[in-house]
Amino acid sequence: MKRIRAGVLIAALSVSILAVGCGRSGSDSSSSSTVKSSSSAASAKCKDAKLEATEIGVSADTISVEVMADTGSPLAPGLFQGNVDAMMAFAKYVNANGGIGCRQLKVEAWDSKLDPTEAKNGIINACKNDLAMVGGNSLFNPDVTVIGNCADKAGKAAGLPDFAALANDINEQCAANSWVLQAVSEPCTTLSGSRDLKAFVGQYEFYKTLYNGTPMKGLYQVPGDLPTTVQSATAQIAAQQKSGITVTDAMKVSGGTAQSGFTTYVQAMKASGDNFFYGGSNDVAMTKMRKEAAAQGFNDVKVWSCSLACYTENFKAGGAAVEGTYVWTQFIPFEEADTNAALKAYVDALGGKPDSFGAQAWQSGMAFKKAVDDIVATKGPNAITRTAIIETMKTMSFDADGWIGKRTGTKVFSDCFAVMQLKSGKFVRANGKPGTLDCNPNYVTTVTLDPQVEAAKVK
Repeated sequence: MKRIRAGVLIAALSVSILAVGCGRSGSDSSSSSTVKSSSSAASAKCKDAKLEATEIGVSADTISVEVMADTGSPLAPGLFQGNVDAMMAFAKYVNANGGIGCRQLKVEAWDSKLDPTEAKNGIINACKNDLAMVGGNSLFNPDVTVIGNCADKAGKAAGLPDFAALANDINEQCAANSWVLQAVSEPCTTLSGSRDLKAFVGQYEFYKTLYNGTPMKGLYQVPGDLPTTVQSATAQIAAQQKSGITVTDAMKVSGGTAQSGFTTYVQAMKASGDNFFYGGSNDVAMTKMRKEAAAQGFNDVKVWSCSLACYTENFKAGGAAVEGTYVWTQFIPFEEADTNAALKAYVDALGGKPDSFGAQAWQSGMAFKKAVDDIVATKGPNAITRTAIIETMKTMSFDADGWIGKRTGTKVFSDCFAVMQLKSGKFVRANGKPGTLDCNPNYVTTVTLDPQVEAAKVK
């Protein structure tokens, strides 16, 4: 693989693989009915119950959680503000519809600022004040010790439940008390050296159908402002290569790169004769890339592809320059809200302006609520503790009422997805039927590599 120097990026991930657990289709509702029935059973237990303060973050009236996300870094202002907005909206929605654990839900926000110290401080704050962390998205989170040894109300090192919307850092991915909505690529048996990593390739299988057998090759743009985002991209780069799409260059891009700086990438693609591009960064970088390609008259790419990081209103505002771009998600798309009640609740709560990362936060909120509901349904509203939450989430079956693929356990890799294409300023379905997800075990592959070693090769 040819290597060319470039800037470095921050961005939102390509961490590719965003979102969920396993399932057969978005219409499979068996665990959805389980979610709803446990919620009904929990509500029944609230009648005439004398509520107590059972845990840190659990009073007789409220349950408090923290959403920690990178929102205030100058490298990417407002990067994951969608997570915070979604959790605030989720609290309002839950409180208007019966509450949680016979109580009202309170959400406090912590800005991790793409700073490992602030991420650690956010965990410490949640340990002191909240029942759990829910809906978070902090890219650089290497010290998660407190997640494992946080003391409960009785002073016991019970641990802190972490319902992460996305855990890019392998330390958070593999923390014992993390329930990760985003796919976990790591085996979590070791965090160093060469190891087997999982990667999603369903999108590549779909893109290959658009080329009708023509060999595909292209540049993979890597979010490069943080070591964690570069390392997490290496498995996806290897998976793309394994799927039969040649990666001619893997190049970093920075959140601060001006459009003129994208000349380097376009020239590299011209030199390699590329006909495919994968934007592993965010919507801003993808917009600049497409605009610069157009400015240089480079029209040889059949598929411009991006993760759900480009599934945004901001990207659509790019106009004609971004027309035709493909994005993929692992949840039923916003445009199909009339097919799923949970999805519609989220879209409506956000005033018809949903955010792709916010969707994951909302789904994490639903998972947390289900864990609480399960505890209340079986043991009553005064049994809500961190220990009970952790025990419940390890075996909990969840599919966000059919919005995502079905999953059981804390760290599950989804084999389900949907592809959207931007046409005339709107995202439209490119694969499968509305209201469903395309699921296949073959969409998840295994690659063997050392992310640190491979990340050092990306220039």
